[in-house]
Amino acid sequence: MFNSVLVSGIGYLASPSSVGQGRTWWWYKMDPAERLASKQKQISISEFFEKNKHFLGFDTLQRSIITAVKEAVDNSLDACEESRILPEIRVEIQRLKGDRLRLITRDNGPGIPREDIENVFGKFLLGSRFHAIRQTRGQQGIGITGVVMYGQLTAGSKTKVISKISRDSSAVFVELGIDTRRNKATKSGENRDIWLDEKTSEPVPHGLKIETEMRAKYQRGRQSVHQYLRMTSIVNPHASISLIVRDRDGSTIEEDEWQRTTDRLPRVVSEIKPHPHGIQLGSLQRMLREAEERKMTSFLRHNFSGVSMRAAREILDQSGLDEGRSPKRISGDDAQRMINAFRRVKLLSPPTDCLSPIEDLLIKKGLSKAIDSRFASTITRNPKVTQGNPYQIEVGLVFGGDLSADGPIEVLRFANRVPLMYQQGGCLLTKALEAVDWKRYGLDHPGGKGIPKGPAAVLIHLASTNVQFTSEAKEAVSDNEEVFEEIRLAMLEVGRGLKGHLKKSSQRKKAREKFELINIILPEISKKSSEILSRDEPDLAPIITRIMDAVFCEEEMGWDDEKGLATCSITIYNYTARARAYTILAKWPEGDGTAISDNPLGGAKQAKGLWAWRLDTLNPGTATTIHFGVSGLRKGEWSDAEIFYRGNGEVIGASKIDEKLLEELRKSEALEAAEAELGQPKETIPQLKERAEDSEASQARPLVEGQTSLFGDFTTKDGMEVDE
Repeated sequence: MFNSVLVSGIGYLASPSSVGQGRTWWWYKMDPAERLASKQKQISISEFFEKNKHFLGFDTLQRSIITAVKEAVDNSLDACEESRILPEIRVEIQRLKGDRLRLITRDNGPGIPREDIENVFGKFLLGSRFHAIRQTRGQQGIGITGVVMYGQLTAGSKTKVISKISRDSSAVFVELGIDTRRNKATKSGENRDIWLDEKTSEPVPHGLKIETEMRAKYQRGRQSVHQYLRMTSIVNPHASISLIVRDRDGSTIEEDEWQRTTDRLPRVVSEIKPHPHGIQLGSLQRMLREAEERKMTSFLRHNFSGVSMRAAREILDQSGLDEGRSPKRISGDDAQRMINAFRRVKLLSPPTDCLSPIEDLLIKKGLSKAIDSRFASTITRNPKVTQGNPYQIEVGLVFGGDLSADGPIEVLRFANRVPLMYQQGGCLLTKALEAVDWKRYGLDHPGGKGIPKGPAAVLIHLASTNVQFTSEAKEAVSDNEEVFEEIRLAMLEVGRGLKGHLKKSSQRKKAREKFELINIILPEISKKSSEILSRDEPDLAPIITRIMDAVFCEEEMGWDDEKGLATCSITIYNYTARARAYTILAKWPEGDGTAISDNPLGGAKQAKGLWAWRLDTLNPGTATTIHFGVSGLRKGEWSDAEIFYRGNGEVIGASKIDEKLLEELRKSEALEAAEAELGQPKETIPQLKERAEDSEASQARPLVEGQTSLFGDFTTKDGMEVDE
């Protein structure tokens, strides 16, 4: 018979046999709350991700292989760029039995020292970039460790790693797994040997190779490894990337290669301090507790960017705090008052050398190596700040060529040079594109909603020190009004570029057809008439000029091997009955290291990246050519120029300059020049304002109404989007 025992204080019966099942009498005497608390166990971050692998992007077999390739390639690119090495990345995928794949990636980066391999591949939340405020692809120290864990979890396999650093004569060969309970790598089979290149059989000087097996499925299409690498090559034109996919029998399923189109590495980014506009209360309290400064003014100036001595004193004054007070003695209420003062006090913007944009020329080169098109318009906006975080928007649009005209345009989204391949509809970058009426710029946009249609592709790149994603998987950018508006303005710029291109193409086509028709028919009429009347054939040039009654502009790009210059020749043809006078303006790639050179006609700078030449007299039936070169570029980096004009009448092949928007650009440049000097104590604020006003006055030009613009990078208002 079952004997029950009444447990005091609990109020229910328990059998003696249950006591022997790992439970003591004391367990039954515990309060229910204490009993529940005793069951709680500490879990490691590795165990968490083991049960929630979808957070890392391993939620389906198709996405798992893309995620694994992404993490390996992103790490390779970051390592190469930080070591100033032009990346050479190979990706190989092999189909195995069932739904298993073998992934092999290799790069020519600096490699990983032997003592650090375990931590890099076997420990979650271990990284070198999490606390650094600068533009990077990854920060959390999760990615590649997640690949090792996923391979172990789904295929029971260890990840093989080969690492070679320059100073070692041999490479480290090791197999790694993860002890998820201790968030620590497990390794086996470690040895050293010479690492030979599979293609050349030469010793590898430095680099990293990763080989792992996993449950995954390789597929083709827009959401595939091939598309990810294609997109990566576009925004990383300095990298050479190859892909080969093999079937179970060793045959090649898919193979492609994207060679670098430039030897120019992205500029080195600098780490910056946090800006007060991006600080939360808890973060400020932690900084105050850990502060080493003795005075609050020193604390504010040494720990934040954009805080001058004037601003520090004003913040403390509005917070009711003494300048000499110790940071460690600031209470929670005091810290909240400081947060409020941060929003009211005018502060300098944070430095923007923490960002590394792709830049116009390299966007075009990147697009050209992946997409065959006839026209490209790009824009790199000036850096901005949102919530204390610097960011920069870049947009590129390509049109024509082999792009399909039947369906929606291709949208290429990037954040810090990393492709975003999922959740396109919920992404801020897509929403900003959809907010533009693309019909007015030459694309089919039914109802003005959704993705426009036509033979085009749009690239959108957000570079920032802190990209806000909608989820941990980093698939879409979350909503932000300031970033949204900046992207929209960039879209308007490339849209105007497309509109101008289509207009010029149409004008040139019609003029060429008219000119060819006249040159065929008139000589025949003249010849027959002269024979009938027995007279000499008349000079047809004046007649053709009166019939054409147009001024044409044609530009030709080239390269001077002897001088090492990118060249541009602009020819103006006057097929009208009277003399003409124009100012011709050309957009050129002005930047660090580039300069106008070999420029016989001289001319003058109008704004950044815009040069002008005055043509006082262009007689009827004549032509004149403007020739100039640009130094500091490599061959092929500058392949097209946008031409504008100032004067009466129309010039086919050029766009009339918009003086109002040109003036806006000059004011913006003058303001930026003044802001750049604010941190230097040599001049006062009134002096800086005076200099900015002088700069604006010296560059002023008369306004001309009814004009459009396709140039430059400037801030416009909604009402300034004009329809010609």
